[in-house]
Amino acid sequence: MSNDPVSQSSPANPIHAPIPESRPVDRDLWGEVVTDPHGWLQDLESDEVRAHFEAENEYAEAMLEPTEPLQEELFLEIKSRIKETDLSVPVVKDGWSYYGRTIEGESYGVHCRRRVDEAGVEGPEDVFFNENTEAGESEYFALGVFDVSPNHNMLAWGVDRSGNERFEVRFRDLETGHDLDDVIEDCSYGSAWALDNATCFYVRADEANRPHEVWRHVLGTPVGDDIRVFVEDDDRFFLGIGLERDEQYIHIAVSSAITDEVWLIPADDPGTEPALVEPRRQGIEYGLAHRGDEFLILTNDGAQNFRIMTAPDSAPGRENWTELVPNRDDVMLSGLDAFESHLVLVERAGGITRLSMAPWNEDGSLGALTVLAQPEEVSTTWGGANPDPAAATYRYGYGSMVTPASVFTVDLHTDERVVLKQQEVLGGYDADKYETWREWATAPDGTKVPMSLVARRDRDEILGGEPGPAMLYGYGSYEITMDPSFSSARLSLLDRGYVFALGHPRGGGALGRAWYEGGKFEVKANTFIDMVSCAHHLIDLGLTAPGRLGLRGGSAGGLMVGAVLNMAPELFGAAVAEVPFVDVINTMLDESLPLTVTEWEEWGNPAASKEIYDAMRTYAPLENVGARPYPPLLATAGISDPRVGAWEPAKWVAAIREHSTSDSPALLWTEMGAGHGGPSGRYAAWHDEARVLAFIISNLGEGVGDFAGA
Repeated sequence: MSNDPVSQSSPANPIHAPIPESRPVDRDLWGEVVTDPHGWLQDLESDEVRAHFEAENEYAEAMLEPTEPLQEELFLEIKSRIKETDLSVPVVKDGWSYYGRTIEGESYGVHCRRRVDEAGVEGPEDVFFNENTEAGESEYFALGVFDVSPNHNMLAWGVDRSGNERFEVRFRDLETGHDLDDVIEDCSYGSAWALDNATCFYVRADEANRPHEVWRHVLGTPVGDDIRVFVEDDDRFFLGIGLERDEQYIHIAVSSAITDEVWLIPADDPGTEPALVEPRRQGIEYGLAHRGDEFLILTNDGAQNFRIMTAPDSAPGRENWTELVPNRDDVMLSGLDAFESHLVLVERAGGITRLSMAPWNEDGSLGALTVLAQPEEVSTTWGGANPDPAAATYRYGYGSMVTPASVFTVDLHTDERVVLKQQEVLGGYDADKYETWREWATAPDGTKVPMSLVARRDRDEILGGEPGPAMLYGYGSYEITMDPSFSSARLSLLDRGYVFALGHPRGGGALGRAWYEGGKFEVKANTFIDMVSCAHHLIDLGLTAPGRLGLRGGSAGGLMVGAVLNMAPELFGAAVAEVPFVDVINTMLDESLPLTVTEWEEWGNPAASKEIYDAMRTYAPLENVGARPYPPLLATAGISDPRVGAWEPAKWVAAIREHSTSDSPALLWTEMGAGHGGPSGRYAAWHDEARVLAFIISNLGEGVGDFAGA
């Protein structure tokens, strides 16, 4: 297959790219005037703006038309590997076994349960919620709130039908299968039932889509009589709510990017005013888990990589905190699960996730921590559903880039493990045909940057040692790490001779808190420098070559794509930026936009700090587009996206078309009925992925030889 990129217009593709009218608006800040010619695209309610997005979609469809046979081939490949009718592993609580199922031909999941008696005998299946039925003919359907009451008789469920992440919440009587008349509009994520099974707490967001209020509803009473029990007025902070595992307390978590505060309501007395655990202090994070008569507190107070403290539940404030697990310089402590007999820690060491366990001694002290060893170094381990505080086993998930996601239990007393389920990959998938490994790129300042890679074992043999196609994927913000995991869709690349690499740059959380802080604020450019270093490393290893390497990322990872293309466009033969955050400065200056103020603690406020402004000016993708040979680009957007405005990629794509010195196409595909996560429904998502993969393969080509049949 040819590697020659399709030009922006050609005899085969005579349609021309849409050119938005220039309506310049100047920004004068810190003595610098910057002109924005396309700010008018921000008015997404305008018929004129909508028409521009529709024209972009028509252009993208025309440019991608030659790939339609490949898109269909890839869609069928993805579909053929997935067991369309399947069951999840049941989760048992209070004599009920809950599980989900998927059905061939249906886009959404089905939620089921069975009664389980003391002997473990299961009763008949109860399909208590069918997402396909509820979705009906909706173009978009996503659940937010989905919460069964403590007595298992009621379900609070919330649905979003536009992609704007605002939900209509209803209450279903699980004995009759009918919804009550109670309907609560305009809710955010999060809910918590009180133990009376009639009181449900929910969250509302402000105009900027910031969850900022907790409300209390009593079933059967008018929604207009609901009580607002908590409000957060500081625009930097957002709310979450949940019921403790042992159902003793309802937590209201108030968080900014780097600061936490927790309030408690006794679950058996929902009318009680929330009680503060510890007042917020800038830069101090903490969270709680209840066990017995005390709280375990996970905090960075005096601990860069976090430590665990204990405090009596009658007086949980900081003055009563006692250290249980100290800070460790080489281990990031990112979570905990407290049970009656054991404590389980979620950790990251050497860039890899792991679980550690320790028993509680009879005197209440904690025994020695033991790391739960896994068979592959480059892998991911995570905690699973463990609703029973008295459980003697712990459920966890495990997977790698060659091992499909698996569900295990480990006996907390004997360390015996049982595989409950492994994701089934149809079509004769053989994990032994693939290999995964770790590489370390070197940044210009000498920093070693980890990468997780996967490829066919026979790739070098078939290619004869020549460079082949490769994809580099990254994120690098919010202390989030894109951990190595399995993707059945990715096999369509690997079986065509691709190497797939996950870069773990500074700004993410791969190597602890210092790694995160080394890629934000004034040193945010380190994220993009690290990713360029990863690209060079792949080329230097001979795994790929300039023009045969692709780059992909989404949201803040789309920002990474934009910044890296400005720095080193010549390295890449294709780039995919999904819902990319590319208009950084203008967005961070506009406090009316969703989440802008809360984001200042991640990116900085360019209006308040010249240092932050100067740093942003060095990397902001839109404002650094220039006369460079940009590779073929596919950008995506969601018209209802409350996180990254659809106008950001639209302005960016227009700028690249104007300034690029190559004839490579810059395409924008916008979901006109969806938001940040793209289309809802699994079949629509598979089609979406097939389009992206076809774009990649049509530009980077395939490896030499018959990989699929090798």
